Amino acid sequence: MEFRLLMIGAMYENGGNVTHRLFDGHPQMFVYPFESQIGTCLVQDMLSSVFPVKYRWPAFELNASAIDDYKAIIDEECKIRARTPHASKFRHMPFDFSDDNRREIYQSYIRESGRSRSTNIAAFFKSTFDAWKDYRHNGKRTLYVGYSPIVVVDFEKIFYDFPNAHFLHVVRNPWSAYADTKKRPVPMSLANYILGWNLNQHFALLGRKKFPGRLHIVRTEDVMASPEKTLGAICEKLGLESAHSLGQPTFNSIPLEEVYPWGTIKKATPEANKATAAELSVEEREEIRIRTWQYLETFDYRNFI
Repeated sequence: MEFRLLMIGAMYENGGNVTHRLFDGHPQMFVYPFESQIGTCLVQDMLSSVFPVKYRWPAFELNASAIDDYKAIIDEECKIRARTPHASKFRHMPFDFSDDNRREIYQSYIRESGRSRSTNIAAFFKSTFDAWKDYRHNGKRTLYVGYSPIVVVDFEKIFYDFPNAHFLHVVRNPWSAYADTKKRPVPMSLANYILGWNLNQHFALLGRKKFPGRLHIVRTEDVMASPEKTLGAICEKLGLESAHSLGQPTFNSIPLEEVYPWGTIKKATPEANKATAAELSVEEREEIRIRTWQYLETFDYRNFI
């Protein structure tokens, strides 16, 4: 079966996890269980000092073995849940999965395909679902779905590796997003956070201009207001059916009361989104307005708050 990929990307606290969980129950999708942090420590470029390499499109050694490649993929959230479940923030969810078993399956795929960045990534996704023993297979799934924050900065590499791939960028108004990122134990400064937010929008808009039929953009506000309509339209562009499951966040098709701890957005509703932005001081709101001025009109956020 041809390997088909949809990658989702978003700046932190922009609704990437929400969108990822809403796709989870779609009957035609293999949706990665956690953030698919496929980056490696070998990623080195101008953006390496701006964004964590675990979120980036991976780089591999030229003379490595399949097992070396597998171990290089950071995939922190899945490996912690599999190897040290007591230390995982997802320990409350059932997950019958062996990382060692996945590595063996991964190696078998590479023996057939050979090593390259694209075959490594395809093997990584396929072996995950082969090794996931309590995964709810239905025989209809054909599209693999991954999510890594900020990976939109690598859209050209993704499309080069997978000429049939699609990318979905998710954007949220910068006020609510920054208000949520402030709740992290060690939050980014306003200036650094907005720099990252701006860079994500720059690459997303550039990608849509270069690949208009393959890089799609949705606003989190529209996803929150009408997930079936907003994400159903994306499904149609991918050649998939829309589905009622798009209205409910799930994990392995098990309904979730809230998306947290997959992300910091606990209640993905328009009302909660507005209330979150209102938590900021007047000074913070104006500073964000100044620093994001070039994108507010583009995404219709000028009068959000």
